[in-house]
Amino acid sequence: MSESFSGRLRRRWFSILCMAALIVGLPAGCGVLQHKERELVFRIEPGDASWYHGLPSTVEELDLRPRTFKDDQSLHAWWWPAQRANAPAVLYLHGVRWNLTGQLFRIEQLHAMGFSVLAVDYRGFGQSRGDLPSETTVYEDAQIAWERFSQLQPDASKRLIYGHSLGGAVAVELAAELSRQAEKDGQAIPAQGLILESTFTSLGDVAAAVADTSLPIRWLLSQKFDSIDKIGAIDMPLLVVHGLADRYVPPRFSEQLFEAARQPKALLLVPGATHNNSMSLGGQRYRQAIDALLQGKLSAVPGAVAVPAS
Repeated sequence: MSESFSGRLRRRWFSILCMAALIVGLPAGCGVLQHKERELVFRIEPGDASWYHGLPSTVEELDLRPRTFKDDQSLHAWWWPAQRANAPAVLYLHGVRWNLTGQLFRIEQLHAMGFSVLAVDYRGFGQSRGDLPSETTVYEDAQIAWERFSQLQPDASKRLIYGHSLGGAVAVELAAELSRQAEKDGQAIPAQGLILESTFTSLGDVAAAVADTSLPIRWLLSQKFDSIDKIGAIDMPLLVVHGLADRYVPPRFSEQLFEAARQPKALLLVPGATHNNSMSLGGQRYRQAIDALLQGKLSAVPGAVAVPAS
């Protein structure tokens, strides 16, 4: 399918935004550019996704409101427990544009694998309340979701963090912060592993690739999502997944993240998969990779590049 007019327009706007950032130096002008940048980065679609057909009856809807939130702020989340008691659980962090209603097809696949799933909408998405999100606020929202997640599944050996697309950058920040805190406190890492799917090295890198520009975008953006500089701080097993037919985020970005990460780690590249269907096309190999992550046996993942713990 050819690229839509709106998609081409977004690319042109991004290039214009970056060129304007080179010229505009006044604080007021920068504020306007940063707001436009956040709109372009998150591209929030209001309402339910067109393919959403309702919430399964066993899903519990949660309203997360820490004391730090203002009266007009809240996080809407779904908790979908597995049929098996005390099953491993996944904290699901989504990407841009679609709220939880647009993520249900992937959440359903994780649940069908036997996992409990906690999925959260960042402020400004779906039924979560708050202003236009920013890099800072989505990191805060992931931390809030983690606190509830660790209560829902108190066994650290049964916790996985999953991030798709920009949600992968959010997951990298969360995992890096958890690793730093555990090292500081002299404690074990509070999660068994991290799964990154269809994600990127930094927002600037992927923006340059999408806009096909040589402008130094990475240094111009206020929203960095700079995973390549953080992933080396993560001290937990890592599974990186990417579709080889992804037209939005080139697979080379996942390969670069994989190279920069600590051991143990595995890279699963899915032939024919696009930005959104690596889980379904990966099928049994994807499930085996997640099982290996949980069991600490990433070197046994079939068809994947794996580097075991040294």
